[in-house]
Order: sequence, then C-alpha cells, then structure tokens
Amino acid sequence: MFQVADRMKAMPFSGIRVMMEKANKMQSEGIDVIHMEIGRPDFDTPQVIKDAAYKSLSAGHVFYTSNYGTPALRKAIAEKLSKENNIPCDPSEVLVTVGVGEATYCACGCFLSEGDEVLIPNPVWLNYIHVPEFFGAKAVSYDLKEENDYQIDLNEIAGKITDRTKMIVLVTPNNPTGSVLHEGTLKGIADLAVKHNLIVLSDEIYEKLVYDGEKHISIASLPGMKERTVTLNGFSKCYSMTGWRLGYMAAPKEIIDAAVRLHQHINTCAASFVQDAGITALKEAEPDVQKMVAEYQRRRDYVVNSINGSPFLSCKVPKGAFYIFVNIKKTGEKAAAFSEYLLEHAHVATVPGTAFGSAGEGYVRLSYANSYENLVEACKRIHAAVNDMMME
Repeated sequence: MFQVADRMKAMPFSGIRVMMEKANKMQSEGIDVIHMEIGRPDFDTPQVIKDAAYKSLSAGHVFYTSNYGTPALRKAIAEKLSKENNIPCDPSEVLVTVGVGEATYCACGCFLSEGDEVLIPNPVWLNYIHVPEFFGAKAVSYDLKEENDYQIDLNEIAGKITDRTKMIVLVTPNNPTGSVLHEGTLKGIADLAVKHNLIVLSDEIYEKLVYDGEKHISIASLPGMKERTVTLNGFSKCYSMTGWRLGYMAAPKEIIDAAVRLHQHINTCAASFVQDAGITALKEAEPDVQKMVAEYQRRRDYVVNSINGSPFLSCKVPKGAFYIFVNIKKTGEKAAAFSEYLLEHAHVATVPGTAFGSAGEGYVRLSYANSYENLVEACKRIHAAVNDMMME
C-alpha cells in the first residue's frame, strides 16, 4: 500500500468545497438548494469577451505561448496597473498565471523557505495558510475583528513581527468579510514592511467590486512599496470568468523571473485564446463590470437589511467583494453546526466562518452572487429556520 507524503496530511479539503459538495448531492436527490456558499458570479461572461475567444480560436491561436504570457496581454495588464492602480509597471514585471490560486503558489514558492514566517489575516481564504505551510513556512495569523470594521490592528501585527518574518499577506477587498482596507491602514502596513524589510503579498482579485463610493487602493502604489510588493489579480470575479482560469502577478522583474521557473513546471502557460480574451476584458468590458457591480449592490442591500432584521443575526455592511460575514453568536451555535443546520432545515448552503480560520468561529459566510429572487427566498428560509432553532 502506498503512503501519501506527510505534507499532504496537513493539507485539508476546502471548507467551501465541502459544503458545496453536500449541497450538490442534495440537489442531485431532487432537493431545492439555494447556493450561498460558493464565490462564483452567477452572471454569464460578457459577450464581448466570449467573442474575443471565438475570434482567437478561429484564427488558430491554440498553441503554447511564452511561459510569461503573451506580450500583448502582459502589455495590457501593465497599462491597466499603471492607469487604474497607480503602479508604474513594465510588461516585464507581469507574469500571467492560471488563476490567482496558481499565482499564490508561485509567489510563496519564490520567497518562503523552511522556518520562515508569514503574517496572514484571520479569517482569510485558506490558501494563504496552507500554501506557505506546504513550502515549510509558518503561517502566523493576525485578527480581523468585526468591532474594528475588519481593519488591521497595526499594533497587533507589529508585535508579531520577528526576525523570521518574511512576508505579510493582505486581501482587499477581503474574502470572507467583504471589508476594504483603508488608506491609513495600508500606509501603516507599508511603514512596517519598509522598517522590517518585508515582502507584501497583496491579493486584489475583488478590486472592482466595491460599493458606496469606496475606493480600492493598491499598496504597491504607496511610496517605497512597489519594489517589495507582489500584487495578485485576475479575471474570475470582476469579469465573471471563473472557469477561464486566468490570473496574474505583478512584481519587480527579478521576482517575476524567479516565479516563472515554478510556473513553467506547474502549468507551462495559460491557454492562448483565453489570454486573447483577457486583453478584450481589460480594454472593452468595463461597462459590463459596472452593470454587475450595480446589481451586486442591490443584492447586498437586500440581504444585509434582511439579516439585520433578525433578532438572532447581525452583520456589518460589506464595502467590497460579494460576501456577507454573518454574526450568529446570539444563537449559541458553533459555525459548523449552524451551516449544517441551514443546509438540512432551510436548504440554503453557506460556509462556516471556521473554514477561513479560528477567528471565523461565531460567523458564517453568505455569498450574494446569486439571483435577487433566489436571495429573497434564501433569506425567508434562513429566518424561518433560525426562528425554529431558537424555539427548540
């Protein structure tokens, strides 16, 4: 009997996917489940992007590209970063990846050695815990607290920096809380990074999904930060291209040249025609993005008002992404049990906050990337189920 490597024993299944698999199984049995667990836009990919892919395929763009990505897409990404994010960027400072998930591996693999420490948010998308640990580094969490509007406590993070600390991870807008880091918070992190000579890994995949006039700020745009920041971004969330698997990392050229060596052994390159479609997304799909953002905000407002109308549930108003982090502490239930209860009794799939780290206990994540009509029905079911729970 073969034995899997010891490092795989510490690599759990995604808590998000666990709930999704359970929900899908119930659906296959004929049960009407409403999905609020998966961070997947329910919109179709904008037609202009699909047309660009068709055109690329028809032109015979079906072969390998450079490991770095096509020159045209790297140029378009560099121009986008320079114009929209205020990050002066040359195409040589861009690596095209197969989604942000792969970019995470490349960035961590470049920098983290056995025994290094990396500061990560808690709660957070758990790739940022398990990928560093896969490379032998130690993930050291810093808390994002509801009472602090999920901003970073700079004193806390400063107290956790040691001579082994090598990297700080930021996710803004945040998954799972939906918070957006303020400019003052980012400046404080920048000061700490410069002072302690740290790398900042900044995940900005939800950057265009911001509401109420909130402004997304890339930390690499701050003074002294471009040379020590790896910016991760992609097309899945904002352009509704989750299945296209297209992402990128932007960093100084020497970092890109290191990352590409890992990338070429994982995926070789992103699909050629998908890269062509990515150029069109950057240059022509902004009107489609803004329509999606407006609809997300309408959905967010409904679900937030509904949740805060319950005597047993509450939530902050998220300023970004498409998630609501619901406080369930008044119910007295643990997060995992609460999510299971909603799935079994309300047929609404959610994710326990503990799927994102220990600070997620007492919370569940809801995604409002579903139709308005489904969200209205889901909220009705959640209220009924919670009321029944509290009467038992």
